Amino acid sequence: MLKTLPALAALVVATALVVPTVSQAQDTNSVRVSYADLNLSTNFGQSKLQRRIAYAAVNVCDKADVLDLKYTQAVSECRVGAVASAQPAFMAAIAAARHPSVTVLDATALIVTRP
Repeated sequence: MLKTLPALAALVVATALVVPTVSQAQDTNSVRVSYADLNLSTNFGQSKLQRRIAYAAVNVCDKADVLDLKYTQAVSECRVGAVASAQPAFMAAIAAARHPSVTVLDATALIVTRP
């Protein structure tokens, strides 16, 4: 009985240390990309938002290790998928900018998520 108490205490402490790490890791699976300062009815504003989306994809996907070709390929596919998943929101934001009568949930940001 006395041996199980320290083991149980160690398990509780280990769990308490791991839970914040897991929740922090989940937070990095998506990034909010603001476009409130951009005029999306112009090519400049659209390309600027595309660059922000690409940068967000780099942040939500892991960093590639150049020595591990399979992992580098997986990271590249993750980034391509993250950019692709943001394209419907990107197109909707452009449509809202071109046609002010169209409202897209009163949004001035989109979310880039890890596929």
